[in-house]
Amino acid sequence: MMLIRYLSQIGKYFLMLKEIFNKQTKWPVMKNLILKEIDDLIIDSLGIVCFISFFIGGVVAIQTALNLTNPLIPKYLIGFATRQSVILEFAPTFISVIMAGKMGSYITSSIGTMRVTEQIDALEVMGVNSVNYLVFPKIIALLMYPFVIGISMFLGVFGGWLACAYGGFSTGADFIMGAQKDFIPFHITYAFIKTLIFALLLATIPAFHGYYMKGGALEVGKASTTAFIWTSVTIILLNYILTQLLLG
Repeated sequence: MMLIRYLSQIGKYFLMLKEIFNKQTKWPVMKNLILKEIDDLIIDSLGIVCFISFFIGGVVAIQTALNLTNPLIPKYLIGFATRQSVILEFAPTFISVIMAGKMGSYITSSIGTMRVTEQIDALEVMGVNSVNYLVFPKIIALLMYPFVIGISMFLGVFGGWLACAYGGFSTGADFIMGAQKDFIPFHITYAFIKTLIFALLLATIPAFHGYYMKGGALEVGKASTTAFIWTSVTIILLNYILTQLLLG
């Protein structure tokens, strides 16, 4: 019974994705909506992303340095390990899971509140495609999400360099040498492919839970929690599949 319910929800989700592109809202209106979503979803997230990335990069570098107890292991491995950790996993995947909490709860609660207060019904009565009006601007705004992840990658490695050089674990030159050693450019491509797919999930799964929620104001909170759980689960699953496909 539960399986049937999950399958019907997945089917409903894909039907919603199809509905997004059916009847487009007029461009002058859509342009303002897209700019508002870029401000709410991308610009407002920069602060927390920069803060987390900088300190996690530093922690990764310190943890790596403390575990290199053998004097035969070269110190440049600290920079190498920090770069690989930040670029391959931390920036694209774990920032996306954190954003599932920040962006996801905002998207679900804003659309869910519109459903509770019958604003979505009012849009439908006026002949507006409410799914396109509410979800499409979020998808377009989140096409800028790789820009956020690029900043996260830079600050993660920079935080690692600062922690390493000024914490006395290694010299800055050694760290930079390690960060440049055996660099594979495709790893950046892989990270940004993942990021774009995660951006689509971050825009649509919370929107789905907000759009189809039932009940009153209390259910908005429950819908936000459910949306966060399912977005995180989907991101982790797709992360495994994409890593296997692109790097395997």
